Amino acid sequence: MSNADQSHNRQASRTEHTLAGGSLPYTALAEWQTLYDPVHPEKPIAEMFHVAYLVEAKPASRPLTFVFNGGPGAASAYLHMGALGPKRIAFGPNGSLPKPPVQLVDNLESWLSFTDLVFIDPIGTGFSRSSSQSANTGEPAKADADQSAEKPSEKPSEKRNSGEAEKPKETEFWEVERDLNALGEFIQRFLSRHKRWLSPIFIAGESYGGFRVAKLARKLQQEFGIGLSAAILISPALEFSLFGGSDYNITAWVTTLPSFAAAAAHHGRAEWAGTPGDLAAHRADAEQFARKTLIPLLAMGETMPAEERQAAYQQLAGLLGLPAALVEKKAGRIDLEVFSRELLRDQQRIVGLYDASITAIDPFPDRLSYEGIDPTLDGLDRLFTGAINSHLRDTLNVNTESMYRLLNFDTFKAWKFDPKGELKQGFIGAVDDLRVGMTLNPYMQVYITHGFFDLVTPYFASNYLADLMKLNPEIRPNLTLSHYLGGHMFYTWDESRQRWFEEMKAFYQKALA
Repeated sequence: MSNADQSHNRQASRTEHTLAGGSLPYTALAEWQTLYDPVHPEKPIAEMFHVAYLVEAKPASRPLTFVFNGGPGAASAYLHMGALGPKRIAFGPNGSLPKPPVQLVDNLESWLSFTDLVFIDPIGTGFSRSSSQSANTGEPAKADADQSAEKPSEKPSEKRNSGEAEKPKETEFWEVERDLNALGEFIQRFLSRHKRWLSPIFIAGESYGGFRVAKLARKLQQEFGIGLSAAILISPALEFSLFGGSDYNITAWVTTLPSFAAAAAHHGRAEWAGTPGDLAAHRADAEQFARKTLIPLLAMGETMPAEERQAAYQQLAGLLGLPAALVEKKAGRIDLEVFSRELLRDQQRIVGLYDASITAIDPFPDRLSYEGIDPTLDGLDRLFTGAINSHLRDTLNVNTESMYRLLNFDTFKAWKFDPKGELKQGFIGAVDDLRVGMTLNPYMQVYITHGFFDLVTPYFASNYLADLMKLNPEIRPNLTLSHYLGGHMFYTWDESRQRWFEEMKAFYQKALA
């Protein structure tokens, strides 16, 4: 059934369903929630679209998890339709991309079995828009409590047709602090509207969403008065200094090495130091090499004796499955794009950046640099776009003429990382906020997870950071790191998703104990 509110060519919905297996009835709410101007609290400035799955029985005692993705500029559809929601995309057993059209199946590993879920689309993604964007008439949008809406322009850079010179307010949300405050305001209003302030609250985010989670672990508790039972970081980007490898910054080269080595072993290109086929042992060798050999090699440069350098290059080449001459030419600094193209160059194939276990044909094998697409990002667009539109419009009965923005590159390109516009040296990071959040609330559990074949947000970066957090022995047991076979979205692998589901059930029980 559907209980809808229509305004400006859109329709929110409330529908009733039963989780796969038929034993757990739940309500699905697909709605827009108004955000207000912090200076003029009576003035609506944006509307955040979200989908909430709520089990009505004993809602106050049932965990409530707020979920978002990253980008910046990504909607929540990836976690929604890939892993956590009641329906999911059918991938190949090891995350391979199926042929069109996309197929949706009941998700036997949906987290709804142990927590209510709220999937949030930040402003500029999904159906979330600023209130300055107008309907087809060009008139400014009108507000109607928490259900106000408009038919938005689909281009964030467009100005309103009413003749006003101001830019769309949507861009105001495209910076670190404003984005976090919008999420904080949304969560506060959701808790009040649904009378859930006494529920155990969890937050979960993927990629840049993991960065958001680390920041919100502090901000929600310190500024919004929201206590957290747990924070879950999925393939997170935590410290942006780890993404800028250069001749002078060596950390990025070190933290990506074990993921390169894992991919090389997966494709049968690595030289095994131990038992052939023992992927865990090969990763351990790569981690030890990264810490004990690669750091001195890169830090010492040409001051390291030539014989030692050559030995290190040979060992590195064996770990990575690359020609020793190439490793020497790059002085041990192997870029993501170089590894992606060179590992299987003799087969005219490239490996995915977000999941290096997946390969694709190199469309330009004779060109000097790789000019094709990434099969593990661009290849997913057709799957998640089709899945989320079908689920929202057909299953949940959402009626809107707006385009669902799965990944808004305008948002990504316009994002401001400088805190509050200030000029600061260095790179932005979130680990300090996570550390403060863990000390503000010594009961909060933290779970960090990655896929071993993810080259973009490598698992070893989080391991490396965890070792440097200097957590007090009283709260160190609250931090869990657990990684799986697969890439950035390791949950597309059947075995990894199933194992993760069981581990998360236990994690929630631990957080609630």
